Amino acid sequence: MNAHYTIQPEMALHRGTADRGWHSQIADDKAMLRGARDLTKDIAEARPGIYWADMTVSAAIGYAAMVGAILVASPLAAIALGLVSALALYRALLFIHEISHIRRGSLPGFRLGWNAMVGIPLLTPSFMYEGVHTLHHKRTQYGTKEDPEYLPLALMKPWSLPVFVLIALLAPVALLFRFAVLVPLGAVIPAVRQLTWQRFSALAINPDFRRRPPEDELKPRVFWQELAGFVWAWVVIGGGFALGWRPLLIALGIVSFTATLNQLRTLVAHLWENEGEAMTVTAQFLDSVNVPPPGLVAEVWAPVGLRYHALHHLMPSMPYHALPEAHRRLVRELGAESTYHGANHPGMGMLVARIARSTMGRKPDR
Repeated sequence: MNAHYTIQPEMALHRGTADRGWHSQIADDKAMLRGARDLTKDIAEARPGIYWADMTVSAAIGYAAMVGAILVASPLAAIALGLVSALALYRALLFIHEISHIRRGSLPGFRLGWNAMVGIPLLTPSFMYEGVHTLHHKRTQYGTKEDPEYLPLALMKPWSLPVFVLIALLAPVALLFRFAVLVPLGAVIPAVRQLTWQRFSALAINPDFRRRPPEDELKPRVFWQELAGFVWAWVVIGGGFALGWRPLLIALGIVSFTATLNQLRTLVAHLWENEGEAMTVTAQFLDSVNVPPPGLVAEVWAPVGLRYHALHHLMPSMPYHALPEAHRRLVRELGAESTYHGANHPGMGMLVARIARSTMGRKPDR
C-alpha cells in the first residue's frame, strides 16, 4: 500500500544513470511463469478464519496499546506502547491490499468488517485502494506513466528519497482535512468534489495520476464510506475540544509513524529502475522485491505477505497466508539457476543503499 501525499512533478529525473531500458530487453521466463501457476493451485483459496483472526487481533492490540500510550504517565512506557500500537495498526491497515485482490465471494463480509474496524477509524477506507491498485498489476501499465503506484525513484535526484519517505508524516493530518473539510465542501461545490476525487482519493504515488469517477458497485460504496469518514473525522476533532488535544496528538503521532513505515516499505517494494517502457511479466517481477526468510525483521516492516512482493506480482490473487509456502515450492522446484532468484533480496538496508547509489549515478549491482 502507498501514500498519495508524496513527490511532486518537479522532482525531475536526472540523467547519467547507467543501464536504462534493461527491462524492455527481458523476455518472459515461461518455465517460471508456468511453475508459479502449476505448483500453487492447491493453496490458492483464501482462508476466512486466518484473515478475520489476524486482522481483528492486530486491530485490537493496536487500539489497546494506543489507549495505553495516552493514559500512561511514564514517557518511556508511552513511547513503547505507541510503538506497539503503530506496528499492530500497520499490520491491520495493510489488509487493504488483500481487499483489493479479494475474489468475489471468497471472504464474505470481510471488506465491511475491515472498514468498520480499521479503514474508517484510520480514515483510509477501502475505496481509496479498490480500483486503483489493480491498475498497478495491469500487464501494459506497470512501470509506465499510467501506473498510479510507480515512480522511477532510482533515477531521481538523491534528495527525492528522504522527501518521499518523510512527507508521509503529514498523511494523517491530510486525511483528516480531506474527510472533515473537502468532503462536505465537495457535496455543495462540484469543482471541489472533482478535485478531491481525482487527486486525493487514491493511495497512489504517481503525481500525474487522476482517478476516474467510480462505477458499478464501487459507487455506492464510496458514498457510504465517505459519509462514515466525514462523521468520524468530526468525532475525532470534537474529541480534541472535549478531552484536550494531548490524546489526539498522541494518536496522530502513532498513525504518522505507521504511515512513514509504510512509505519506507513502499520505497523498497520495487527497484524503481524503469523509465516508462512497457515490460514483460518477468521484467516486472525482477523490478519487484522479495525479502524471504531466514530474516525475521522483514515480517515486521512488510507484513501480510508483502515481504513476497515480487511473488505477489506473479500471482496477484494468491492469498497472503499462502505466499510463504508458494515461495518454498518455487525455490525447491525451479532450481538454483531460475530467474526466480533474481527478485530475492536480503533486507531493507541493502535495498535502500542500492536505490540511493542509483540516484547518485552509480550503477547498482544486479
